Amino acid sequence: MALFPFCKTPAGPVRVARIQLVLYCFLLSLIIYFLNGRKAAVSVESPHRASHALGKEREKAKTDIMVFKEAAPQTPLETPWGAPLVWGDTRKSARRRAKFAQREIHTGLLAFVVGTYAQFVRRFLSSAETHFLPGQMVTYYILTDNPRTLDPPIELGPDRHLKVVPIAELPGWERLARRRMALLTDAIKNPISSEVEYIFCADIDQEFVAPVGEEILGDLVATLHPELYGMPRNAFPYEVEEVSSACVDEDEGDYYYTSELYGGLVSEMYRLAQACSLLILQDQANGIMARGLEESYLNRYLIDHRPTCVLSPEYSWWDSALAPDVPVQRLVSLGRQREA
Repeated sequence: MALFPFCKTPAGPVRVARIQLVLYCFLLSLIIYFLNGRKAAVSVESPHRASHALGKEREKAKTDIMVFKEAAPQTPLETPWGAPLVWGDTRKSARRRAKFAQREIHTGLLAFVVGTYAQFVRRFLSSAETHFLPGQMVTYYILTDNPRTLDPPIELGPDRHLKVVPIAELPGWERLARRRMALLTDAIKNPISSEVEYIFCADIDQEFVAPVGEEILGDLVATLHPELYGMPRNAFPYEVEEVSSACVDEDEGDYYYTSELYGGLVSEMYRLAQACSLLILQDQANGIMARGLEESYLNRYLIDHRPTCVLSPEYSWWDSALAPDVPVQRLVSLGRQREA
């Protein structure tokens, strides 16, 4: 019996020691937890104004990036055949401008002014003076049935020139459309080929509203049609009549291009204008005219001779429900009217 009290005697102090150890661990855990919580609170709620401002700037930057991504065009910056697809404010366009800006380039800008379209000529030229290839040498070629349209002549800046090329009277838009490629061929042959390196054709009822720089330069340049941008291939109004020289088969064509702005090297533009003119004459001899007039023949040619540079709808924009939202409008149509 004496053994039992001997065995139980140490149990009390051991139990107390264990309880005390548990309590100490619990208290230590509470202290560590409290200290960590304070540190986290201090790091999040920093009283330093500079840290608070920096956090706001970072949040703003994230927001700006998201907005830019939503506003950025979803079109690739390159065509399926590797030519640049130009949006004016991209880094790629900036590099193209820098490349061409290193050398002096003489470019021509040609427009037809017939009949009532004389009302647009001064606005067109004034806007080109501000926005078309600023800082470069430019000659404006105005092909017109009424040279007095430009009296008195518009005042031009340094390295800017104006040449009026008289053409026979062509009443009616459709008649001009039948003859425009032939007239362009003759004008390039004389005097354009000996005076400029590049030539661009633009409709006179347009206005430059933002910079159009050296990013547009290329051997053969076409512009995406604004109302057909992003549309499926079966929506393109290619000529479908097999008897027409402009006919496009179902398995042909990557884009549909507008005739409101196109251009390139003088030699390439001469080949284009001459080929389209011959196709039009061939159809006329058979009593045929493609439904898109000269634009149909232009698209036929550009399928067979793919452009080396394709301009986005920024460079030919219409005020139309079908026209896309683009980051910047650079060349805007003043009215879709056509003479009766």
